[in-house]
Amino acid sequence: MSNQSGIVFTHCAVTAAAADHGHAHSHARRREVVIAGKRVKTVDIHAHCCVPKAMEVIKHPLEAPGLLMEDTSTRIAAMDSQGIDVECLSINPYWYRASKDESAEVIRLQNEALVEFCARQPDRFVAFATAALQHPELAAEQVEHAVKKLGLRGVSVGGSVAGLELADPKFNPFWKKCEEHDLLVFLHPTGTRELEPSGRLGGSGLLTNTIGNPLETTIALSHLIFEGTLDRFPGLKICAAHGGGYLGSYANRSDAVIRTFPNRVGPLPKKQPTAYLRDGQLYFDTIVFTPEALRHLIAESGPDRIMIGTDYPFPWTATEVDLVLSTPGLSDDQRIAILGGTAQKLMGIKP
Repeated sequence: MSNQSGIVFTHCAVTAAAADHGHAHSHARRREVVIAGKRVKTVDIHAHCCVPKAMEVIKHPLEAPGLLMEDTSTRIAAMDSQGIDVECLSINPYWYRASKDESAEVIRLQNEALVEFCARQPDRFVAFATAALQHPELAAEQVEHAVKKLGLRGVSVGGSVAGLELADPKFNPFWKKCEEHDLLVFLHPTGTRELEPSGRLGGSGLLTNTIGNPLETTIALSHLIFEGTLDRFPGLKICAAHGGGYLGSYANRSDAVIRTFPNRVGPLPKKQPTAYLRDGQLYFDTIVFTPEALRHLIAESGPDRIMIGTDYPFPWTATEVDLVLSTPGLSDDQRIAILGGTAQKLMGIKP
């Protein structure tokens, strides 16, 4: 890393939205990332929000007050302190068991609100559209509308859909539409509901989240590879939350199973499973916690496949910019790509 790389602090003016709510500080300090003497725009690919009006349609409770966007002063202050310039907002699916009419209304309200959130502070927020995957033809229409009418450049999905894998052929119309519009799909797990009745994820440690969330992502990605979804839609671009779960740590076993049990794996994917980590269809966020873990994920996938994520407002991490700056073996250009360059290209964010 260049000795000109790092963080500088600047005084930034308060946003109009924050000032309107009376919560702004007139001289908030904003961290700016500088690499090789140049200011770098940083993009957080993994940040959550919610739309209460949409949640009311199916009586879904508010998970955390920090998800609300009515007053973004606390969120902006967190972004400024962490050195995050732009958040890519997403909503974790809670509507996958809703009826067609209910979910159509949920998605309409959410996507319109997401556009409104971004329009208020376009220099700080972009958003992933939502879609009712349990009704795939409707979901495809919602994607079309989100792109052509609302101007959104990505769509978020869960790790499974009411017990069905994302690789189920039922969802092909949705994947086809995402490929057609060259959208980035942000894949965030919805938990391990199907595994929990056994009780093995009970007890201490919040294992339903600690292990369950990355496990669901690993299962989802493995099915997308082995069931041929990524082969059917070679233009698909999927960013998997939490570093892609466990896939990046042990993907070579997926290569090995083809050699070990060739008669029990099939039909075979067109490439070795590890190739899908590097060939431009799969991307990952940086929520892996240590420089060594990030170094390994980069070694398995490539520095152009990684984007920073914070999981805001959930306090898993507040140091993703520092993580990238402190991970050994990266060039300045590679750090710039991870910190924001790749996300800017995929989400259509101006440099």
